[in-house]
Amino acid sequence: MSDEVKEAVRTKYAEAARRAAGGSKGTCCGSSCGCEPEATDPITRDLYDAVTASSVPEETVLASLGCGNPTALAELKEGEVVLDLGSGGGIDVLLSAKRVGPTGKAYGLDMTDEMLELARRNAAEAGAENVEFLKGEIEEIPLPDASVDVIISNCVINLSADKGRVLREAYRVLKPGGRFAVSDIVVRGEVPGAVRRSVELWAGCLAGALEEGEFEALLREAGFVDPSIEPTRIYEPEDARPYLEEAGLEFDAFAAAVEGRFMSAFVRARKPSRDEASSGPEVGRDAPEEQERRIVSEDEEACCVDDCCA
Repeated sequence: MSDEVKEAVRTKYAEAARRAAGGSKGTCCGSSCGCEPEATDPITRDLYDAVTASSVPEETVLASLGCGNPTALAELKEGEVVLDLGSGGGIDVLLSAKRVGPTGKAYGLDMTDEMLELARRNAAEAGAENVEFLKGEIEEIPLPDASVDVIISNCVINLSADKGRVLREAYRVLKPGGRFAVSDIVVRGEVPGAVRRSVELWAGCLAGALEEGEFEALLREAGFVDPSIEPTRIYEPEDARPYLEEAGLEFDAFAAAVEGRFMSAFVRARKPSRDEASSGPEVGRDAPEEQERRIVSEDEEACCVDDCCA
């Protein structure tokens, strides 16, 4: 399903870039649902206040299909290097660039040519000199190991069909002590299989969302510590109507099943510092209890070789 999902996402976001370039806002519920996105899309509405939005070119706001405002919560510092996974029209990259200042840098990574073209045009219009937009996929980040202080993302990781790989790549490019601070759609509890299987809903931010516990587990498996998930907006069944209907699913049949299940959340974690890494078990070494079991086993084997347990 990976290639199918990827192509659906690419097509959707290319269209969103064209709409933004033409002066219209995209919407997570898709272009065919007949809704007025600014008024009814529960995921993308009201993410940036008027002051914040006025500080960047209008097209960056129109192209934003996020579910949060990670730059407002990531506590960026002067001089830091920031990477935005799935940067779209560049709004979070440009906002990050302002926060890290001229001694810092903000990278944006996107796989869609139309979005990259729009983002670079927006950066030029904003006069941002400490930004760089890279073409690539979030499962294979085109940056060296330990080159980034902070990773942000805005409703993009849920679109990947291999989220474990995304998180491992994020861990790889972060410097020791680096921070993972993303906005994403997260699920509480079970979700109907028909929703999970729908490519349209996947491209619309819902079907690919991770369950809370699963997200935290994947972060830990990638090597992150102190994972946390903070809900920022919980969606009601009516909020899901355009997504379900666009995918050809009967709203009444799924309303109860999706109630309270989907939420926008701010997901935090960090890569251990060098001191923490050096004080913990070495990579490739067993945990202490496993080492103890192995020592006992080796002693028993030696005993039996000497016929002492015959």
